[in-house]
Amino acid sequence: MTETPLIKGYGVATRALGPLTPLLLSRREKQGKEDPARKQERHGQTDLARPAGELIWMHGASVGECLMLRPVIDRILSTRPGSHVLVTSGTITSAEILAKQLPERAFHQFAPLDYPKAVRRFLDHWKPDMAIWAESEIWPNLIRQTKAADIPMALLNARFSQKSLEGWQKRQKSARALMGSFDLILAADTKTADGLTWVLGEPVEAAGNLKDAAAPLPVDKSALKALKSQTSRRPIWCAASTHEGEDELMIKAHLEILERFKSSLLILAPRHPERSADIQKRLNNAGLSFVTRTSGQNIERDTQVYLFDTIGEMGLAYRLSKVTFVCGSLIDGLSGHNPLEPARLGNAVLTGPHIASFADSYMSMIAFDAAQRILSPNVIGTSIIDILADKIRLAELQNLAETYATGRDAVLDYVWERLEPLLPERKS
Repeated sequence: MTETPLIKGYGVATRALGPLTPLLLSRREKQGKEDPARKQERHGQTDLARPAGELIWMHGASVGECLMLRPVIDRILSTRPGSHVLVTSGTITSAEILAKQLPERAFHQFAPLDYPKAVRRFLDHWKPDMAIWAESEIWPNLIRQTKAADIPMALLNARFSQKSLEGWQKRQKSARALMGSFDLILAADTKTADGLTWVLGEPVEAAGNLKDAAAPLPVDKSALKALKSQTSRRPIWCAASTHEGEDELMIKAHLEILERFKSSLLILAPRHPERSADIQKRLNNAGLSFVTRTSGQNIERDTQVYLFDTIGEMGLAYRLSKVTFVCGSLIDGLSGHNPLEPARLGNAVLTGPHIASFADSYMSMIAFDAAQRILSPNVIGTSIIDILADKIRLAELQNLAETYATGRDAVLDYVWERLEPLLPERKS
């Protein structure tokens, strides 16, 4: 690999900073960002033995990237019976969700910090037969050492902001040295494909967004049965992935909906469940009766809000609701969340104006009448009332959303067609 001054300087700096990483991790632990029982994994160490046979390493930054890789994980495990999949990420939330959702023969480890000694320990222990990275994770030491170990590498669903692409353009030699290490790069959108093509000086293909091809979110069937019995015949809508500043807008909308549908129930699912206490105060101030998911209490007839303060259970929320407002889209500075997750489970989908992260999906869905973009928070309540009041229209919107979402699965087939030749040759 070409070693530019920037890459060389990064290597020297991270080598020098390596001894200081325990202090960094201790600080992050105090902030709740590190699992104290698994900090050794961040140094490339583990108590787990490497499984025998073929091991495919897949890496994503956090929850969204790792779950995006799930269809690829399933395809690898189903077509290569003797293989195992190691999934790495850097957040506690992703570790908790993956512990619940990864299939047999797949397991999670925290990614090593990007200093040379930790990376070397990680690669020496796991000796992956292939490395598959997701979206925009570019860690120079991990890339350089993986390439030096002659491990095939792929970057799937590459997605870079315009600002990031412009930054790479200013450091073109370093960009080519690092991203040129990948044997395959498939972009999630044309903007990224065009930008990387210019930076790398060779064509990068836009294969489509792998998040479009995800399987339906899983569900605990016993929990679903119990909650359906508690909420039967009630109009239910979901406010999904709310951020600070959006909860009050959802509460205001629900108060309007309650005036029209007195038995309606709001499933309020914050993006970060640790905000539960603050949201409970807001619900109390609004005079709304609620129970929290973590309390284990039943939903009663007079319960007006079900606060979904857990992680990894949105498959349950979407199976209960008929309409979902996808948040992370109402406050300037946010950029939206995945609309296909509720759509795939038969929800009519609405969202706010700020949807840059999923613009391609939303624009296509809106054109197909499979989603609605609400530009003013003042009309969220009336928009949902209009949908719930017209059963024929509700059924039509649910069907259009589900039809659109399930029709996106061809992306996976194409990605697999390009990826499979890079996988290790199977031993007879």
